[in-house]
This record gives sequence, structure tokens and C-alpha cells, in this order.
Amino acid sequence: MFNSIKTSRANKLVVTELSRKFNLGAENVIARIALAYSLAQDRQLSLSDIADSQGKEYSKNVLLGSNLPYYIGLICVKYGLYKTDKDIPKYVKLHIDDGLQLMNKELRNNPNLNGYDYLIDKIETGLNALQDK
Repeated sequence: MFNSIKTSRANKLVVTELSRKFNLGAENVIARIALAYSLAQDRQLSLSDIADSQGKEYSKNVLLGSNLPYYIGLICVKYGLYKTDKDIPKYVKLHIDDGLQLMNKELRNNPNLNGYDYLIDKIETGLNALQDK
């Protein structure tokens, strides 16, 4: 399917800054959070909006680890794809870049944000959304 994913050039610095600020572990942790956060948004992204691939590179094992099938499943459900679709790596990249930009915007709007509070807030928001259904 794919061996690695590269962020956009613009997000190379963003992932480093978010990793340092949130202090949640290595940069791949922030990339995973960004992927999941972007996928959780109530919208689909267009492959025509995919950015350059000149940023931070992650092997699929470092990026997604043993959770690879779950992330692929989330993308397949969101876009109505089969797990072997050739565009899945593009959607992974697209959502990582999108999630990093979303997170960076939130950090710029609230510079006192820390990693654990950020995660707890996102979990609470998600749980509340489930209760409202």
C-alpha cells in the first residue's frame, strides 16, 4: 500500500512546534492526533487540495504502528473506499496536513494551551457529540 508519508513543507515546522509545546511524546504522536482530529471533522477533503510532500517523513510503522488497520478503516468509512484503494495514502497525508493546520490554528489562538488539556477537551467534545445523537 505505502511505505511512508511526508507532510507538506509548511507543516514540517508545525509538527515540531506542536510536539515541543504539547509535550506528548515524539512527533509521530502529534501526527497521529492530527490525522484523527482531521478525520473527526464533519467534512470530506478533496484530493485536488493535496499539498507538497517536502516536509517531515514518517514510515507507516512509525506513524501508525499496529493501529494501521484502524486508521485505514476510518478513511475507508469516511470516503466509501475499499482497504486496498490506491488513494488511501493520499488521504492519510491530506488529513495529517489538515489536522496539523487545525491544531496550529488553535494553538495560535490560545498560546497557553497544553497537550493534556487539549486532548481532554477534544475527548469531552467527542463524547458530548455522541450523547447528543
